[in-house]
Amino acid sequence: MTAKVGVVVFPGSNCEHDVVEAVDSIGGSGKLLWHKDTHLSDVDAVVLPGGFAHGDYLRTGAMARFSPIMEVVCRFAYDGGPVVGICNGFQILTEAQLLPGALYKNRGLKFLCQTTTLRVESTSSVLTRGLAQGDELNVPINHFEGNYVCSKETLEELRASNQVVLTYRDNPNGSTDDIAGICNKNGNVVGLMPHPERAAHPLLGSTDGALLLKGLISDG
Repeated sequence: MTAKVGVVVFPGSNCEHDVVEAVDSIGGSGKLLWHKDTHLSDVDAVVLPGGFAHGDYLRTGAMARFSPIMEVVCRFAYDGGPVVGICNGFQILTEAQLLPGALYKNRGLKFLCQTTTLRVESTSSVLTRGLAQGDELNVPINHFEGNYVCSKETLEELRASNQVVLTYRDNPNGSTDDIAGICNKNGNVVGLMPHPERAAHPLLGSTDGALLLKGLISDG
């Protein structure tokens, strides 16, 4: 049975079609969902894509967090449904308190658009369950506020609970403990700043992102 992945579109999102195409290319079925929807239909997983939801006014993700669909996304996540936030989507997940910490302006206050090398730190998430700890992936980043920050206590808890999913080999943005992506304690909610959908075809220079997305549509 083909896994159906709902991709939420907020005003200002700009990566939703990329995610749908990447999901379709690996055997899933991507479906766009509008931020004012109050149901998820029959999707098996949800992706909050990158972009600039509501223009990033007030604070990145702060307004999107109150979109009607987020109530059902949160309920879906609490019930164990797979939810992934990519870049701006990661910021929304922290604002919605589905993930701890926050995303701050990059070190040096520079927008970054480049390929990064990621290291898989945990295979206990819906994105990395098909990989091995220590695997390295080449996946691009495209952000200004991708510097993950959290308290010392939160970092210790993330480490102890195996919630640090991906780290940067060469930290580009100053992120705490080189963190590129984290998950919740159950592993079904994942946020990452790199864009796996932009590394899902040979024409894009890497297919490593497809390895992450395949975990999202697998049965575990």
